Amino acid sequence: MEELFEPRINLTELNNTVIKIKDEIGKVIIGQHQMIDLFITAILSDGHVLVEGVPGIAKTLAAKLVAKTLSVDFSRIQFTPDLMPSDILGTSVFNPSTVTFEFKKGPVFSNIVLIDEINRSPAKTQSALFEVMEERQITIDGNTYMMKKPFLVFATQNPLEHEGTYRLPEAQLDRFIFKIDVGYPSLEDEMKILQSNNERKGRKEIDEVSPIMSLEQLLNYQELVKQILIEDNLKMFIAQIVSKTRNNVSLYLSASPRASINIMNASKSFAAMKGRDFVTPDDIREIVPHVLKHRIILTPEKEMEGRTPQDIIEEIIKSVEVPI
Repeated sequence: MEELFEPRINLTELNNTVIKIKDEIGKVIIGQHQMIDLFITAILSDGHVLVEGVPGIAKTLAAKLVAKTLSVDFSRIQFTPDLMPSDILGTSVFNPSTVTFEFKKGPVFSNIVLIDEINRSPAKTQSALFEVMEERQITIDGNTYMMKKPFLVFATQNPLEHEGTYRLPEAQLDRFIFKIDVGYPSLEDEMKILQSNNERKGRKEIDEVSPIMSLEQLLNYQELVKQILIEDNLKMFIAQIVSKTRNNVSLYLSASPRASINIMNASKSFAAMKGRDFVTPDDIREIVPHVLKHRIILTPEKEMEGRTPQDIIEEIIKSVEVPI
């Protein structure tokens, strides 16, 4: 008689919630299944997400819809070249009645912050996000203000070759658990997009989606995925992959230990979404490219040869022996 698999952790509720979220988003977003999976994985891993692609392919809409499925506070910041750090974080305002300065919180004080076209603002504004993305706090005028849990940044950016864009600092890119590259839809999906838009009869896309996951559920699920089992040989598998970026002649910049931690945490969430309470090598191999591709920089010679970070990452993964 075949022995049934009994997981250590009950993931039924989490799995059902994830399915409902995908169904809600699927009412509007056609295709892009990998993007939605990575969004949900990042949320469960308590990680920020960077989405890159040309204008008009629903990057911002997808981020807004994912946020709408969560019953949490949401704010959106449109980055522009003239945006100042105080426009994001907040500023101290003089109150004549109390003869004191009072801190007025900026839009970054929310659970999910959507930053649209993050690479439209210069370095001075980019630096305003360093502390809050890593430490979930901001320090202004000697006072520290903590963010409420969860605190997640969804950011979109246009490709660097587009006019009016600034390259994000490496230190900021390293704070995103994933970089998701979004391409054009297939002919079949584009036809479905047209049909869906026509049937909507002018109704807003955002109104088609309802909240699925409560704040309490989200926090509980984030704690639950931390209990997912990952064997020591799989931790070594991750460490070897990241280590091979540091002695690779094709790379000018390699991955940091933060990358290793993000791979491990995201692999746990990915396994949980599949109903498993343990990580497999396949989970790691599927997650690695999305964690590493924005953290490594090719040498000028390799760029001139037409190589991409994805090419190098695939070579590294194949060069590391898979644990049994």
